[in-house]
Amino acid sequence: MAGLPDHLDIHLIRILYLLLSEKNVSRVALKLNQPQPSISASLRKLRELTGDPLLVRGARGMVPTQHGESLLKPAKQILDETEKLFAQKTAFSPQHEARTFHIAAPDYLDSQFLPNIVAGVRRESPRSRVVIHGLGPEIDYLKLLSDGELDLVIANWEEPPQHLHMSKLFEDEIACIMRADCAYALRTGPDDMTVEDYLSLPHVAPSQMLAGYFGVIESFLARQNLHRNVVVESAYFGLIPYMLTRSDLVLTTGRQFMRFHERNLPLKIFTVPIKFPAMRFYQLWHERVHHAPEHKWLRELISGTAKSLLSK
Repeated sequence: MAGLPDHLDIHLIRILYLLLSEKNVSRVALKLNQPQPSISASLRKLRELTGDPLLVRGARGMVPTQHGESLLKPAKQILDETEKLFAQKTAFSPQHEARTFHIAAPDYLDSQFLPNIVAGVRRESPRSRVVIHGLGPEIDYLKLLSDGELDLVIANWEEPPQHLHMSKLFEDEIACIMRADCAYALRTGPDDMTVEDYLSLPHVAPSQMLAGYFGVIESFLARQNLHRNVVVESAYFGLIPYMLTRSDLVLTTGRQFMRFHERNLPLKIFTVPIKFPAMRFYQLWHERVHHAPEHKWLRELISGTAKSLLSK
C-alpha cells in the first residue's frame, strides 16, 4: 500500500487505539505493563507518522483531536482482524456450521458405503453440502487435492502415494459373482470353483478407472502365466450386476460390494480359486486440509462409517 511506513507495527497500532480510548498515558502504560516514558515516546512517534497531535489537553484531561477520533475505528478494525488472523482454530460444530465437502470415489465401493457417508453428514451436519466426484484415468486427483478442488479421495491402491496423508478404511476379499440360475451356478457349489473353471468362464471387467485393484487382477494373473476370458468391458461399473442377471457373465470384485447385490438380485457369490491380494481401501488427503477441524471431523465420520459396514 502506497505511503504505508515500513516501521509501523501492530504494537504501535495497539498503543494508538488505547491512547485514543483511555485518553491517558499513565493508564495505557499500566495496561501494557510498560514504563510511562516508553508510551510517551510512542505517542511522539505516532504524532510524527500522522502529522497530527492526536491527543491534546482538554478541560478534564487529554482529549482526542478530530483526526485522532477518526483513527479510533480503523485502529480497532485492524486489531480485530489481526486477532482473527492468529487466533487458534476452534472445533468444528457440525450441527450449526455449514461446509462444502468434495469427495472423490470410484463406483466399485460397497453399495452402502457412500450412501451411509452422505446419511451421516446429513444427520450430523445438516447445513453442510457433499459433492461426490467420480474417479477415472483422466482425473488428476493428486493435482485436485493439492489445488483444493478435492478434499478427500477414497479408493484402493497397492501402494498409495507417499506424499499424501492416509488412513486405512477396510480390506475386502476378492470373490466372483454370477446369475444364480445360470448353468454353471446350478451345478457348482459356492466353494467348488476350480482354476480351470474360473479362467474359462466368460468374464465382464470394468474399464480401467484408477491405478489399483482393477489393474492388479490382470497383472497378477499374468505373473502366474494365467489369462481369464474377458468378453465384456464396461465403464459403468454400477450397471454390471444388472448385466449379470441377463447373461452368463462373471464379475470379479470385492465381496462387500457383492453382498448387497446377492441379497437384492438373483445372483450367487463364488470363492475365487486364485489367491488374489485383498482390496485395500484408504482415504487420502493433502497437507493443506490436514489440520482443519471440519476435515478432521469428516475423516472421523468416514472411518466410523467403514467400521460400521464391517460389523454387519
